[in-house]
Amino acid sequence: MSQSDKLVIAGREFTSRLMVGTGKYASNEQMLQSLEASGAQIITVAVRRVNLDRSKESLLDFIDLKKYTLLPNTAGCYTADDAIRTCRLAREAGMSDFVKLEVLGDEKTLFPENEELLKAAKVLVKEGFTVLPYTSDDPIMCKKLEDIGCAAVMPLGAPIGSGLGIRNPYNIRIILDTVKVPVIVDAGVGTASDAAIAMELGCHGVLMNTGIAGAKDPVAMAEAMNLAVRAGRLAYLAGRIPKKLYATASSPIEGLVE
Repeated sequence: MSQSDKLVIAGREFTSRLMVGTGKYASNEQMLQSLEASGAQIITVAVRRVNLDRSKESLLDFIDLKKYTLLPNTAGCYTADDAIRTCRLAREAGMSDFVKLEVLGDEKTLFPENEELLKAAKVLVKEGFTVLPYTSDDPIMCKKLEDIGCAAVMPLGAPIGSGLGIRNPYNIRIILDTVKVPVIVDAGVGTASDAAIAMELGCHGVLMNTGIAGAKDPVAMAEAMNLAVRAGRLAYLAGRIPKKLYATASSPIEGLVE
């Protein structure tokens, strides 16, 4: 795959199309090994789970911020006001103004609360944040988020942590046809084939946490996800053959000499 094939978000260029979370690992050492194996350049950190008092030990002490682009997220927020406050806190603490915006609807499904999401996104965009919103796989909502200035849209593949894979590839394809900003599948990826499918659909990237951190061997799964995202992107660029009901001979008989 050409080095010129880069993911561009709000003018920032990345050679990796895999984004990885930092939660749920057995240890910080395992997290760091998994991040390295994933090849990710963008890593997400839940602002509410980070000790922002830098005089005390924090998750951020273990992360090389020269190597990784930090993407603070608003996990655990259920209202626009909470999400906005969390993003402002992250920026004031020097984390980033490049944020993954989550506004959840309920604790059982962790589906996004799209009305509150849209409200929060409008405010944050006006305040100069680069907003990457986690949303439902709804083309209309994705278009609304693009129209108010979000730098990308992040439709779910399946519920957070479910490992169900891409449940509605047809909606994802419609979203890709509807918006011009990058489309990054967020949530639901359980194994390497799920990531490859997302990329083969034409998605610009995949974000995951549990699929790696929850595996029996997170470091090995991180490497598998790395390879899957790259393979899926390459297959998309190569252009797959059309599906047919009947066979087409690999070695045509036309032109054969009897």
